Amino acid sequence: MALIPPIEPMLAKATDTLPVPRALPGGIALEPKYDGFRLLVFHSSGTTQLQSRSGNDLSAAFPEITDAAAALPEEVVLDGEAVILMEGRLQFGALQQRVNRPLATTRHLAHLQPAHYLAFDLLQRGTAELLHEPYRVRRAALEDLFATHDLGAPWTLTPVTDDRELAEQWLTLWGPVGVEGVVAKGWDQAYHPGRRGWIKVRAKETSEAIIGAVTGPVTAPLTLLLGRYDTDGILRLAARSTPLTASLRSELGRLLTAGGPGHPWADVRITASWSSREPLEFTPVEPEHVVEFHGDTAVDAGRWRHAVRPLRLRTDIAPADVAPFGEGQRPVSG
Repeated sequence: MALIPPIEPMLAKATDTLPVPRALPGGIALEPKYDGFRLLVFHSSGTTQLQSRSGNDLSAAFPEITDAAAALPEEVVLDGEAVILMEGRLQFGALQQRVNRPLATTRHLAHLQPAHYLAFDLLQRGTAELLHEPYRVRRAALEDLFATHDLGAPWTLTPVTDDRELAEQWLTLWGPVGVEGVVAKGWDQAYHPGRRGWIKVRAKETSEAIIGAVTGPVTAPLTLLLGRYDTDGILRLAARSTPLTASLRSELGRLLTAGGPGHPWADVRITASWSSREPLEFTPVEPEHVVEFHGDTAVDAGRWRHAVRPLRLRTDIAPADVAPFGEGQRPVSG
């Protein structure tokens, strides 16, 4: 093959709003951004490999996609996203369960909860390397690949549009089912491995949660640990916040009270991040106050995967009135 794994995928830099057409070469092509695993698919005669964004071989984690790629009648290198749809939403947690498991286990999971591959770029077809071709050429070749071989499940061709109104709908309406946002690409852009040449806009949600703990001094908190009560009345960790603004630090510092021995998180170990084992130093506070925040749509089993941005104190909402753990997100325009 002309392209050999590992290859760094092309990346996107984040902005808050959809870019204007002149922001990228040749105008902008807009695609949904999914809550999935980024995968490069390499297939040549006798060799098939699925590569993660970090360069790891995930072929055994997604045998249904690996088998489908091995059956393709021509050499290809694809860029796209592996997703699992369950109960009407893309489930990132189900993807995580596939990693570092025996092949027999992943094949069983593939039967119960099959993954699909949402292809959005074609980097090689046959012996022709396409990295230096403009996106419009790569996209046309990708569409032709799907049409020529009548590709069906687990293959899916991701939609693309230059209609900003449709892209806004992806941002505001499709977050609850696992569309994280929108990626903008230049129609005349080449594919630059490892470079943040695209633009991404994350779909956001506004919601409320109870302040359960803080990092830094209670009188001038740095960040918040936010909770919601589950159906058993237990305060569960729902989100971690970004650093607070100076005004919100001051306002909360006058109101918060350190929690006593009976605080539900008094003896709870919380890690520094969802993917870390390092313990986080925090101080429980009495769960008396509610904040409104912006978060993206990456919510796993009731927990926001990425840090949320506190907007304001909600003195009009009592902790008992906050939506139960796992419910109550409201999509807003990014």
